[in-house]
Amino acid sequence: MIAFAAPASATAPGLFLPRILREAFRREPLYAGAAAILAISMLPTLVAYALDDRLVVGVAAWAKPLKFEASLATYLFTLAWFAGWLPAGHVRRRPHWLLSRAVVVAVALEMAWLVGAAAHGVASHFNVESQAMVNIYRAMGALAVLLTSASAVLGIAILRARDAGGDPALRLAIGIGLVLTVVLTLPTAGYLSSGAGHLVGVEAEGARRLALFGWARDGGDLRVAHFLATHALHAIPLAGWVASRLLAAGAARMAVILCSLAYAMLVAWTFAEALAGRPFLPFLG
Repeated sequence: MIAFAAPASATAPGLFLPRILREAFRREPLYAGAAAILAISMLPTLVAYALDDRLVVGVAAWAKPLKFEASLATYLFTLAWFAGWLPAGHVRRRPHWLLSRAVVVAVALEMAWLVGAAAHGVASHFNVESQAMVNIYRAMGALAVLLTSASAVLGIAILRARDAGGDPALRLAIGIGLVLTVVLTLPTAGYLSSGAGHLVGVEAEGARRLALFGWARDGGDLRVAHFLATHALHAIPLAGWVASRLLAAGAARMAVILCSLAYAMLVAWTFAEALAGRPFLPFLG
């Protein structure tokens, strides 16, 4: 992440933290602090994972809270880091102040539900056993939309701040990546959450899964497109950083645009493949 350093960054004094963490706290302390809390909370979750051998829909009960702690911590840290590309004083403005706090509250409520569901041994997603569970799932979906929207708001502000300095191609890549995350995530996640599960053409019980990610190897898995969509805010800036180092300014900006289009097409392709019941890159195992 240090490679994506924003223009005119400074190191926050007085904190016994690695430089990258101190810089993230300087840029956006609320998002950075929330990310740190989520990262720390992974430790007791790991203990619960090790001690509790219950399964929920064939998966360890504490696997989902652990996964969301990691993913949300990464998401919030990324927002904090890219906040360094915002115009001076933007983080202290009231609209950002209100949105950032709403996002952190949404994250807290999401995690409270995930941990509570794991503790009670019930499914946190696609649970239709009662109307109460259906209502909670819908509420969590609304909160997910809220916290995801922060990416687009940040991206638009970065794209509009063209006089704030920094490499133009990298700025473009960061802005597009943040916005594209929302554009791609909302339809893929919306379709995924509206169904009965993430698998297409294969039963959850006994399904072969890809190591680490858990994606189905016997049929379609809608989580692939969802995963790629949510990580546009990492993939596109990385492409922009490479382009800005290898190409002239104009060519680098064009490369960012082409990479963004290609990435959107990749997400669309993986989504279509899953709907057709075909696994992502079946040769992986």
